[in-house]
Amino acid sequence: MATRATDVGTNQSVERAVSVLRALDSGRPELRVSDVAELTGLGSSTTSRLLSTLERLDMVERDPVSNLYRLSLGLLPLAATAANRHPVHRASRMVLQGLATRTGLGANAAVRRNSELMFLCNFEGTRAPKSYTQAGHTAPLHATSIGKCLLTGLTSKERRKLLGDPLAAHTEYTTTSHDHLDTEIETVRRTGYAVEAEERALGRASLAAPVRDASGDIVAAISLWGPTSVLGDRSDAEAQRLALVREVIEAADAISQALGAL
Repeated sequence: MATRATDVGTNQSVERAVSVLRALDSGRPELRVSDVAELTGLGSSTTSRLLSTLERLDMVERDPVSNLYRLSLGLLPLAATAANRHPVHRASRMVLQGLATRTGLGANAAVRRNSELMFLCNFEGTRAPKSYTQAGHTAPLHATSIGKCLLTGLTSKERRKLLGDPLAAHTEYTTTSHDHLDTEIETVRRTGYAVEAEERALGRASLAAPVRDASGDIVAAISLWGPTSVLGDRSDAEAQRLALVREVIEAADAISQALGAL
């Protein structure tokens, strides 16, 4: 029984430490101890001890003047190793870099992590607005073209269970109806690509295509994003958009082939 109690205590300590690290990734670059305590729901003394331990382990660092905490570069080797060893990251980074260079738009690769998507890599083009997307950041599945591609591997029932109801609105253009989402998913299956216009952020749009592995399963998706004047489904530049559709589908096919897809 004593061993079991110790195991439970150890697991709880790990969970608390991880919650502190995630709190420091909540959007603000630096936080006070009280800020971290509020975000995690932990007591101030517990939070302070955890931060001190993580500081000794080079997982967080404290500004010597302000005493505010931030994530440490000591985390970077671990994060870089995790990303570089992921097969989709390895297969897609050179393809996406070339895609961003040719089109001048932003190029992303992402995988599904439970009810969200997680970006594995991203490249900025000269015509794309400044991006705040980074590897490891998450985004909603239903409000992005890349997410809609990832959802095509699920049934309508599975999507409803995964995403809940109603679907969250991020702008006035966000798809918030599961019936509407079902229709969009069927279009993605039929055409091989997804289009999103201002569903997550006003003025921005994206095109995406699914990536498959050797078994034929959808394991990732890639997207091109930029201003709605270039990519949106309400765009007047139809010929230009269709050329970009071909670009993103061909890039997704190249990555799929690198993963063993036929």
